[in-house]
Amino acid sequence: MVGRLKRIRPGGVLRHRPVRDYLWMTAGIALTAWALNAFLIPNRIAAGGVSGLATVLYYTGLDLGITVPVGVQMLVMNIVLLAIATRARGWRYAAKTIYGIVGLSVLIDLSAPFTPHLAAGDYLLAALYGGALTGLGIGMVFKAGGTTGGTDIVAQLLARRISLGQGQLLLAVDAFVVMLAALKFGPELALYGAVAVFVMGSTIDLVLEGLPVEKAAFIVSEHSGRIGEAVMHDLGRGATALAARGMYSGAPREMIFTVVSRKEIDDLKQIVNTIDPQALLIISDVHEAIGEGFKEMGVR
Repeated sequence: MVGRLKRIRPGGVLRHRPVRDYLWMTAGIALTAWALNAFLIPNRIAAGGVSGLATVLYYTGLDLGITVPVGVQMLVMNIVLLAIATRARGWRYAAKTIYGIVGLSVLIDLSAPFTPHLAAGDYLLAALYGGALTGLGIGMVFKAGGTTGGTDIVAQLLARRISLGQGQLLLAVDAFVVMLAALKFGPELALYGAVAVFVMGSTIDLVLEGLPVEKAAFIVSEHSGRIGEAVMHDLGRGATALAARGMYSGAPREMIFTVVSRKEIDDLKQIVNTIDPQALLIISDVHEAIGEGFKEMGVR
């Protein structure tokens, strides 16, 4: 999903979408900066990543009479990770990474004096809202093929080699920062930080993968042919017959696979029940269906 961000248009013409991507990134960066300043940083909740580490160092410096803005710290810490990302992904990726890193760092420091501190003292609300809004902002940046730096870079690089969502990879990488927060702020605030990390990771995956708006159905029946015909003619959906074999009886079977919308689930159940009440119907969520009858084929 990230990397070469192009859309295949009718006629085979590839067109770049830099304007839309950077607008999307800008909105995500602004939302992330606002969420950090409003909920997480003032409540000393280190929600993992470079921002969480910078929060720990920021309050450590205040105890020593030293004030180093969170944004400045994040900018400095991201230099090494940026070099790694550039080497692995090329300069086009680096351009969006630089924009994300500099933009977020600058917006955090510029907007901090003007951002109200919300959920002051209510650490659970701060963790939930801060994690959700930060995850939404970072997810928007990811959706545009960029990154805000820090462990986001690590997650995107690992996601190309490990079959886990970027949110789950962030969750694993950010655990170390939460441990550091426990040493500085105590175990209670560190636990709230862990809640924020979990909410943030889940929100990122939700933005990238979307809500499960379609349903996949597997139907095992002695009358699979009739059911398949009814799905195609009555629902107007495609159906695929899969060769199967019953493990207990060893007899060959035919299984029907189809994808339908949520509103068509009841109609599908009625079709199967009318034709074969003894059929086995398995329904699961589908986060995205691309092709005829569903979403237009494209990169995102």
